[in-house]
Amino acid sequence: MGDKHKLGEILCASIGFPHEKISEALQHQAERGGRIGEILVGMKLVDPSDVVQALGKQLGLQVIDEIDVSAVDTDLARKIPINFAKQQRVLPLGTNDGEIVVALADPLNTFALDDVRMLLESPIRPVIATAELIIDGINRLYDRSAGEAEALVDDLEETDLDSLAHELEEPEDLLDSDDEAPIIRLVNSLLYQAVKERCSDVHIEPMERDIVVRFRRDGVLYEILRTQKRFQASITSRIKIMGGLNIAEKRLPQDGRIRIKIAGKDVDIRLSTVPTVHGERVVMRLLDRSAILLDLDEIGMNERNLRQMNQIIHKSHGIILVTGPTGSGKTTTLYASLNKINSPEVNILTVEDPVEYQLPGIGQIHVNEKIDLTFSNVLRSFLRQDPDIIMVGEIRDLQTAEIAIQASLTGHLVFSTVHTNDSASAVTRLVDMGVEPFLVASSIVAILAQRLVRTVCPHCKEKVTITDEQWDKLVLRDTPKPEWVYKAQGCSKCFKTGYLGRSGIYELLVVDDEIRQLVLKNVDANTIKRTAMSKGMYTLRDDGADKIIRGITTIEEVMRVTQEDSL
Repeated sequence: MGDKHKLGEILCASIGFPHEKISEALQHQAERGGRIGEILVGMKLVDPSDVVQALGKQLGLQVIDEIDVSAVDTDLARKIPINFAKQQRVLPLGTNDGEIVVALADPLNTFALDDVRMLLESPIRPVIATAELIIDGINRLYDRSAGEAEALVDDLEETDLDSLAHELEEPEDLLDSDDEAPIIRLVNSLLYQAVKERCSDVHIEPMERDIVVRFRRDGVLYEILRTQKRFQASITSRIKIMGGLNIAEKRLPQDGRIRIKIAGKDVDIRLSTVPTVHGERVVMRLLDRSAILLDLDEIGMNERNLRQMNQIIHKSHGIILVTGPTGSGKTTTLYASLNKINSPEVNILTVEDPVEYQLPGIGQIHVNEKIDLTFSNVLRSFLRQDPDIIMVGEIRDLQTAEIAIQASLTGHLVFSTVHTNDSASAVTRLVDMGVEPFLVASSIVAILAQRLVRTVCPHCKEKVTITDEQWDKLVLRDTPKPEWVYKAQGCSKCFKTGYLGRSGIYELLVVDDEIRQLVLKNVDANTIKRTAMSKGMYTLRDDGADKIIRGITTIEEVMRVTQEDSL
């Protein structure tokens, strides 16, 4: 069946793979068994797609790199149980010349091939694809054949749904669940969809006559589903059971946590329910625990800000504040900064609410108000733990602010966040809390204000010209108007929104002697901002204008996330 060369030899020839690594993998195989291709992928020595290409050459089989689910014959797919298909990584695609074309990840698994042949009652023609591509195809086909999520529950009586929603067992991976109970399938399907579309939040909102499900994608909410009111109690109960909440308590707000695996990804879900006039409103915040932690130079800072930030985070003491509204990427910036300076020589401690990502080599504490494990109490204890660097998730009150300032004045570098609209307002916010201006002036070394802007979709963006008036409304500096800018259009790749992913825009206020004198005099935020701008500080809008000129985002997006500067 095709070229009989060994897989390792083909990989060496096709991608220049080093021979010594093959020997290492063969030794691993001799000790523990398994397929050589899987071992190489497991050792992170090759990409799964390289192994698939090599297998195709070795066995003389066609390799496919995409599966068009809309073209898959659902009647054929139904003949193979979904759990078997996922376990064996097989998916029938359609009929060709009297044979059924079947995509599979392991063409050497003859037992699976025999089973597929028997289930389909037809001769088959195998083609090779990566396991990830096949699993994704099965999941999308599952969504499609299930139809609209409402169809999952349409024909059932409410009494049946209530009993189904109270199933307590949670599958190892939601997508491997044997349980075909419609409400469970509906909730699992929504969560899978949200993870697949990189959504940060899922909102389930009861209305007077129906229930609305909305996803927050790249910071903007989109309606995904509208279903019948009679399923409200069952859906809410199912989610509350997953989060370990009391399903009988419907009059008080509740908070919980769900830790699940969806399509191989570890996902942490923060669950919140609040009673409304039409029933309990549920919001789930999704945190992908397997997400890659960004470096400081990957979060969208311009060269000037990045250079200054790199100098600031290597200071021996002082407070570095990151400011902006909820969901503006403050935590990502703090983590990227800590990651940059993390080394065996320094002791870094963090107190967060909650701990969103686990950082290796860093002591992280999750605050718990119920047992009086507050920011200020943890911070006091931290100072007895001989830290070099401390991160406080948020400065919310005078107590926390004063301890953070004392820590910075006694030789510690402190990172934290506050909620203000721009960098200069953070100073006045601390003074409003009750912190003495001389303490603020002597402790703060820099304040970084930030927002997240959606990046324009590279697949459907369109060049347009703009008027002087539109440009002047956006920028404060004498920045020349570009010949053209990009406008968001919308295509299937960006879910018809015109945007794909997000980047940060930043305003970095470095506290020098002149700014320090202004803080001591307790002047207003606008005066501080004007002085910083005269020294070359880029405002959020200036940085946004720079990203528009560079074709990263659009005018509409920058205007949406920044307030109008009136200096």
